[in-house]
Amino acid sequence: MNQKMRDKISPGRISVSDWVEVISTAHKLGINTTSTMMYGHIETPEDRVMHICKLREIQKQTGGFTEFVPLNFIASEAPMYKNKLHQGIRNGSNSRDILLTHAIARIILNNSIDNIQMSWVKEGQKMSQLLLMWGANDFGGTLINESISTSAGAQNGQLIKPKTIRRLVREVGRVPAERNTNYKILKKFEDESKTSEPLDDLDDESRFGSYFDLIKINKFNYQNPRRN
Repeated sequence: MNQKMRDKISPGRISVSDWVEVISTAHKLGINTTSTMMYGHIETPEDRVMHICKLREIQKQTGGFTEFVPLNFIASEAPMYKNKLHQGIRNGSNSRDILLTHAIARIILNNSIDNIQMSWVKEGQKMSQLLLMWGANDFGGTLINESISTSAGAQNGQLIKPKTIRRLVREVGRVPAERNTNYKILKKFEDESKTSEPLDDLDDESRFGSYFDLIKINKFNYQNPRRN
């Protein structure tokens, strides 16, 4: 939510003021949205707090955010990190910083945005379990064929089965539940022995394809017209 920061890391993208207008208008029309924050690159702690507080301000006016998702910067294949486009750029946040970012977000957004989702594809299963005890209450989805974090260098897989999510949630003393997009609880899984999901029985994950297979297919490659 800092325009100078935005101009550095994503030049040419929609401005902060335009984004706020679009999101606020969507909310007023009854269209709920998510809210996110990428961190761990060149931003300061003050930038993070300002970003979260701006989301809180919008939420107080519209009530349209369903959740907040802190997104740790995955650096290894990110062009702005590989090419050192900015002085002092970091390769993401360490474990302590990840935990504190989620915890502080929970404090700032208390009684405002009820749900905080962690990103297991960025943080891995163990860290995601810890985050359930540090402010997050949403483990996220199975994702099936995740490609955004994977293409940036994340090493935590592209799919996670529902039974694995349920197990990880139970291991930290929580009761797993299934929700819809607007966070209405559809089902609580009190007893694992009575639970069966088709995706749990999947033997071959490759049937969904993968990012690595996709980039081998030339017809999907981007061709820069300026290089022709």
